Amino acid sequence: MADLLLELFSEEIPARMQARAAADLERLVNQQLLDAGFMPEGAKGFATPRRLALVVTGLPNAQPDRKEERKGPRVGAPEKAVEGFLKSAGLDSLDQCEVRDDKKGQYYVALIEEKGRPTAEVIAGFMPEVIAKFPWPKSMRWGDGELRWVRPLHAILCAFDGEIVAFEIDGVTAGDRTWGHRFMAPQEIQVRNFEDYAAQLKRAKVVLDTEERKDTILGEAQQLCKAQGLELVEDEGLLAEVAGLAEWPVVMVGTFDEKFLTVPDEALTASMRGHQKYFSVRDPKTGRLANKFVYVANIEAPDGGAAMRTGYERVLTARLSDAWFLYQQDLKTPLAEHAKKLEKVTFFEGLGTVADKVERIAALARELAPAVGADPDMAEKAARLAKADLVTQMVYEFPELQGLMGAYYYEAQAASSFVAAGAAPQDEAAPGAEQDPHPEAATKSPTKDEDRAISNAIRDHYKPAGQNDDVPTEPVTVAVALADKLDTLTAFWAIGRKPTGSGDPFALRRAALSSFALILGGGFRFELIPLVERHLKRVAEVVMRDVAHDAKLAFEKIEKATGKILAETRREYVNSPQLKKVYEHRGLQFASVAPDLIAFFHERLRIYLREKCSTYDVIDASVFRADDLIEDDIVLIVAKLTALDAFLKTDDGANLTAAYKRVANILKAEEKKGDTDVSGSVIEEKLVEPAEKQLYAVLKEVRDTANSACAEEDFEKAMSALAKLRVPLDTFFEDVTVNSEDAALRNNRLALLSEIKTTCEQVADLSRLEG
Repeated sequence: MADLLLELFSEEIPARMQARAAADLERLVNQQLLDAGFMPEGAKGFATPRRLALVVTGLPNAQPDRKEERKGPRVGAPEKAVEGFLKSAGLDSLDQCEVRDDKKGQYYVALIEEKGRPTAEVIAGFMPEVIAKFPWPKSMRWGDGELRWVRPLHAILCAFDGEIVAFEIDGVTAGDRTWGHRFMAPQEIQVRNFEDYAAQLKRAKVVLDTEERKDTILGEAQQLCKAQGLELVEDEGLLAEVAGLAEWPVVMVGTFDEKFLTVPDEALTASMRGHQKYFSVRDPKTGRLANKFVYVANIEAPDGGAAMRTGYERVLTARLSDAWFLYQQDLKTPLAEHAKKLEKVTFFEGLGTVADKVERIAALARELAPAVGADPDMAEKAARLAKADLVTQMVYEFPELQGLMGAYYYEAQAASSFVAAGAAPQDEAAPGAEQDPHPEAATKSPTKDEDRAISNAIRDHYKPAGQNDDVPTEPVTVAVALADKLDTLTAFWAIGRKPTGSGDPFALRRAALSSFALILGGGFRFELIPLVERHLKRVAEVVMRDVAHDAKLAFEKIEKATGKILAETRREYVNSPQLKKVYEHRGLQFASVAPDLIAFFHERLRIYLREKCSTYDVIDASVFRADDLIEDDIVLIVAKLTALDAFLKTDDGANLTAAYKRVANILKAEEKKGDTDVSGSVIEEKLVEPAEKQLYAVLKEVRDTANSACAEEDFEKAMSALAKLRVPLDTFFEDVTVNSEDAALRNNRLALLSEIKTTCEQVADLSRLEG
């Protein structure tokens, strides 16, 4: 067995593309080998800034010989059919075929024997296609060539079993040469096997394995920080990126001016990470950043890096000066004043501005506040300020800081006597602050605890942003975060931008799952359907306003183009019944939107709960009621689900479910007949058999207990009560004939079964259970 070594040597490959490219090279070559009949023992791709490499182990020196029998047409078949068969089989005449018999007669069989080609020849055959069709996200052409590659491709090294695999693509011929580090060891290297290849590259200051480069960077960075009593702020994404920027990583520590520590840590980190690819360093004594940073060079400097360190520090000083300036400029404007600028920022076509969204969120947060244990005034204030930092200079520069910078600005301005609404305290106006034009709406300055709650809500209202994100629990934060997500869902639903099977560009599925996490995280109780319907009316006002505005613009465009005066016509149209029909035509009958949105909520809830290891039939039994209506309380659904799931795992639960289904089937069959009333009340005096008397006695006890337990939402207790029906119900079916010839007895026994069914269904819709 022998090995294949391949290297594609180019200009610098973007760090973000390297891991995917190495995996693609491994996948594509391995697939070609498998298609050619090889079974490699292993394959591994590598990437550095200037090369993609691949080693494939355990390849034979030649393809296995191939023998194939291919069934052809019947003897005596039309000439065209025979010609097509011979051509497909690669044969010249029928003399090269065998004639065989089956039940239908004789037919031709082509015996194809193909001797395996040398492995090097096979590799040389498919490799140009692999390179030419390589799936780079972005690629380029250079010079007069036709090949598209991520960066100009300079050389190809390809060797199998110690020999060069000769092929050529776009003027680049495969050979056995590569090059070391661009600056420290630029000499040519000749190599024909992987072991020698990796060793020579390392001597030439190139670490081939990305994971090895990452381990080197992380380990050395941690040691350098520890030596100074500091901690590295670890960042897996940044670590992967810098490992893709250096073939020979050299880790060093730099310093910046302490004055920049007045800027929030996250802003400093964003500036260092985003612009310079530097790691932040934390002081464990304070928990905040230290005025140090870790950077990774791609060269060992003769002076130990002193001059290089000066350059890195100088560049970072310029970047941090920008961040410091942006932060100070943003602080000069109260957060509420920033919020006013949202009127000029479009949220989405047809859904108004971000300011419109903020108004809706504020109203919804106020409505949700009592249900989540928040103060309505605080929830509304936090909602009105939550999006304000979107128009600040810092967030414009670093969008990933949205919410976070708003919290910092609020805290800083609150500490400087700005109140949550942006106005100064009544006894002393803040410098530069405008007087409140509505003094009757002025509020007292909040307490420190209230300030903290509002600040946290501004910071965390985007959470949870993903499956592994923290779920906020503070009441004000939950009110604003939930309002934000529900508004997004209702707004896009209202204009028909709901998810499809192939896409969800507005992340509405994630918004629904995040809403469940918020609701269930705190066990918050409220009716979802009326809440959505009320909020859809708020959305409708904005959408209808935008429709009218579009109509007005259309008329103005006609006026400008024709020179005609249509102002009166325009005014009549914009306020006419015809425009209301436009609203309806665009699907703005919001009463019809709400059920569809609620159905979407429950679809996502089923998926959310399925991840908690419940089966879909148990989920449906908890979500749907026996009257086919859906439960409207997420917490109640989960409480039912938890109790039912546990109950069904017991013998009593499984057997009672089977008995329930038998009851339901009997009643369903009788209802189909149409001549029997199964909805009457049980007449105790007409119960004659001991088994039915015993069953009714137990039913009365169980019904009272179950009713009381369901009223208290103690579903475990209700399930436990239902379990008592199991034995007497089994005895009833063994000893009692339900379809008695006596109509009175039959109707009474059916009424008994009907009451049992109703009692069971008040806990969950057991008819939806499988089995």
